[in-house]
Amino acid sequence: MESKTALITGSAKRIGNELALHLAKQSWNLALHYNTSKGEAMALRDYLKAMYPKQVFKVFCCNLSDEIACESLIYEVNEEFSQIDLLINNASVYSPSSIKETNLELLNEQMNVNFKAPFVLMRDYANICKRGVIVNFLDTRISKYASDYAAYSLSKVALSHLTQMGALEFGPDIRVNGIAPGSTIAPANADENYLENRAASTPMKVTGGMQPILKSLDYILDNNFLTGQILYCDGGEQLI
Repeated sequence: MESKTALITGSAKRIGNELALHLAKQSWNLALHYNTSKGEAMALRDYLKAMYPKQVFKVFCCNLSDEIACESLIYEVNEEFSQIDLLINNASVYSPSSIKETNLELLNEQMNVNFKAPFVLMRDYANICKRGVIVNFLDTRISKYASDYAAYSLSKVALSHLTQMGALEFGPDIRVNGIAPGSTIAPANADENYLENRAASTPMKVTGGMQPILKSLDYILDNNFLTGQILYCDGGEQLI
């Protein structure tokens, strides 16, 4: 069976790292993108090479807030692998700030990385690769109006609309779907009860961890009739 290739942005740490491990276990070749986390990306590549010596794992550095660099990423990966079967727009920046407190620098940072970069990558993927699957990582916040992460939330709302616009324009050759997690991995500075406290206010009352997200990705990849959908993987958090 011919191996397939996935490009995962922000693959060095957190959710991106887990996605890479999961897909590698399923025999995918991987283009591992990073920006500043070079050590972690190289360590992940070396680990995957040792675990799966018959597969191909390569790292690509790109500052997604740099328009010129961003416009070259799909070209570079496609040159190395000849085809990208799956694009996962996972990389994001996440900064708290209300509308009143958001300056232009913060607004531009959040929009550039969380929305503009996926837009460019989706555009180039459609023009260069011409077939495959795109999965955009969103956030349960897209269903709410809380302004404590105003710029971040708006960037993800824009990406959710782009997900459905892309599905409409790129079909039938490219399917585009989104996954909107809730609290999955605690922030670095959070206390040990962070996830449990967040989960207590959701309908399911439990922390989901990575498994529901990985199962959502599998569902998208396995269902060739699914496009333009956003899977809320948040224990019902979008309802409150």
